[in-house]
Amino acid sequence: MSVDRRTFLQATALATATAAVAKSSSARAADPDDPRARMPDVKWDKAPCRFCGTGCHVQVGVKAGRVVAVTGDRKADVNRGLLCMKGYHVGLALYGEDRLTTPLLKQGDRHVPISWERAIEIICERVEKGPKGFAFYGSGQWTIPEGYAAQKFMKGGLRSNHIDPNARLCMASAVTGFIATYGVDEPAGCYDDLDAADVVILWGNNPAEMHPVLFSRIVDRRSRGEKVTIIDIGTRRTRSTAFADHFLQMKPHGDLAIASGVMQMLLARDQYNKDFVAKNCAFRADSDPPGLKGKAITFDEYRELMKVHTAEACAEQSGLSVAELELLCGLFADPKLKITSLWCMGMNQHTQGTAVNTLVHGLHLLSGHFGRPGDAPTSLTGQPSACGTAREVGTLAHALPGGRLVAKEKHREQVEAAWNVPKGRIDPKPGFHTVKMWRSFSSPTKEERDVHTIWVQVTNPAQSLPNRGLLVDPSRKLADKFLIVSDVYPTETTKIADLILPSSMWVEKNGIFGNSERRTQQWFKMVEPPKGARDDCWQVIAVARKLYERGFAGMRDKDGEFLFDIKDAQGQRFPAWQWDRYYDLNVDKALYEEYRQLTFLKHKHVAPYDELVKSRGLRWPVVEQSDGSFRETRFRFSGFDDPFVEKGREIQFYHSTSGDDRAQIWFRPYVKPPEVPDAEYPLWLCTGRVIEHWHTGSMTMRIPQLQRSMPHAYVELNPKDAAAAGIQNGQRVVVETRRGQLELPAWIDGRGSPPAGTVFIPFFDERLVANILTLDAHCRFSKEPDYKKCAARVRVA
Repeated sequence: MSVDRRTFLQATALATATAAVAKSSSARAADPDDPRARMPDVKWDKAPCRFCGTGCHVQVGVKAGRVVAVTGDRKADVNRGLLCMKGYHVGLALYGEDRLTTPLLKQGDRHVPISWERAIEIICERVEKGPKGFAFYGSGQWTIPEGYAAQKFMKGGLRSNHIDPNARLCMASAVTGFIATYGVDEPAGCYDDLDAADVVILWGNNPAEMHPVLFSRIVDRRSRGEKVTIIDIGTRRTRSTAFADHFLQMKPHGDLAIASGVMQMLLARDQYNKDFVAKNCAFRADSDPPGLKGKAITFDEYRELMKVHTAEACAEQSGLSVAELELLCGLFADPKLKITSLWCMGMNQHTQGTAVNTLVHGLHLLSGHFGRPGDAPTSLTGQPSACGTAREVGTLAHALPGGRLVAKEKHREQVEAAWNVPKGRIDPKPGFHTVKMWRSFSSPTKEERDVHTIWVQVTNPAQSLPNRGLLVDPSRKLADKFLIVSDVYPTETTKIADLILPSSMWVEKNGIFGNSERRTQQWFKMVEPPKGARDDCWQVIAVARKLYERGFAGMRDKDGEFLFDIKDAQGQRFPAWQWDRYYDLNVDKALYEEYRQLTFLKHKHVAPYDELVKSRGLRWPVVEQSDGSFRETRFRFSGFDDPFVEKGREIQFYHSTSGDDRAQIWFRPYVKPPEVPDAEYPLWLCTGRVIEHWHTGSMTMRIPQLQRSMPHAYVELNPKDAAAAGIQNGQRVVVETRRGQLELPAWIDGRGSPPAGTVFIPFFDERLVANILTLDAHCRFSKEPDYKKCAARVRVA
């Protein structure tokens, strides 16, 4: 199939949506002339898109204090001037009619306006009630300075490690997979691999809708006559399947058996890359107790353990035929091919998420498909700064900035020195991960560490958490539980909040994101937020200052000064807690440069702030050259590009958990899902996203063009299952699981095509909250829940 990028991007939405978008925006991008030249009275500046983790750059046009135009940034390597339908309309996300503009306190069954001063005092009172039970819940939508401020506030000020991001729900298994394999997080490759790969394998993801600009890079190569083989491994046919050379339909949880089965075939046929493995790999199996380092085993021990993964056993477990497993084996056995694997939520939102991540890394290592442009195992992220803020800043319950851990004394001492706080200030005991945090919040308070208050910023957990009936709703019946929510619009979470704070968003403030390919991206404030709304970062600093003034010891450093002691160019202390002065100094730059010094330990050298200002983002590690310029790194661990690989070495895994510069290839047994269909609940339920909407739809559902394109959620059904239940297309049905039920319209063989015995529901619609149905069962290492498989039944409403 020969399709160019613009044709592909126009085809990735419903026909009505495509027409709407093409009319308003796509034609502008297709014009060979720069659209900015036709709008001379509009001021333009750069920014990354507000939505997914791709990190597309946009040019934002401002006139009379309002965003009036958005176009793709032609100078940006990520998207090269193109955007998806959400990106073209991102500016409208600022202008929903129901923006929050004043703090609101719940009194009885109503939210009543209060002053910012009183709101800050209330948060201080909740901290003083018991800092060990005060929690912070953010997301990969935090900018890097916002996440860093929240991290410092909690771990350096409150001595509480109860801080975790929504990213725990989407990429935590990718993190543990990278660490268990390489000893350090984040992909070694980058988007350039998509331009060089001969084969692209999609492991349970749908980039045609979820990362359409990236997928278009592959499709565009075909239009230029290049041969690119696309293998789609999935539980249902999607828009991506239409472009695939091979669709390999697996059973839910079947990815474990596929990766292990192909690896065993390579071993049994003596087709693994002996030279690469001998030079660069070691072997691991689960330890007792289990951990990310596991126990070392020899190659012979590994080979013997792998014999359990016969072709016939893996075919039965995975749902693939032996011939399909052999197809994959043949590709990985060919050293001339360059193979890129892509995955996202399908592999991550998985009770064996860490295991399957390490297996796909191991398949690339065992076959030697690693370290060349086009040869890479690459996870993609769903939020704009899940990498930059959650993973690199370390806004996780167990982490510290720059890849450090709260459990390691040396790491704590390094951060305590950077923050100028007394030794021992940082608690060595990890806080509660997301599921445990919200479970504690929804349970009676018994101990000091039990969560009594959660401050939520930049996310909507009442809609996005799994098993809402267990993790969220019970808290609203417990008198001592208090929920604070900073947001831009009313959401499912603000509805149940005790205190609501109105926030600025995107280009209403300065910001820095970090995307899926290690690219750090900066932008400046371009328009004012609605009167009354204030930056999330300022909110944290203002609460910290008020605590300082109230005598809270944790908000003082070891010299007695304010924890957020920011100085101006003359060395004078700057009152960042005063909203009317906040933008008299670039607080973002001050916080970012403080954080940047903590990125060197794990060779995550992010670029200086002023270098980011001049660029469309730089991929770390970014190192200074002899002439004073800064150079980014495209391919980590590869001697031809990574400045930290020793001279003369082709590959060096310099953060190896085995301490010998080797990556780890893991043996993993097949493990069944925690819940499977039975006579009472005979169907598999999977949840996910659609191209028109992002996350919980709190922004995209307020963009008229996107809302009209996909106005509500639905349940996707196979025709056989629909006929057996007497369900017609468009008819309202009830989907039930052991946790709850949801009424919504049926879509039979619609955009996707689930196999018989499977249903799919997107979770963007706040009126139809899919996560009252889903499991809270999670990976034992990453603590990431499984949203992709549970048992369900469907009946006519």
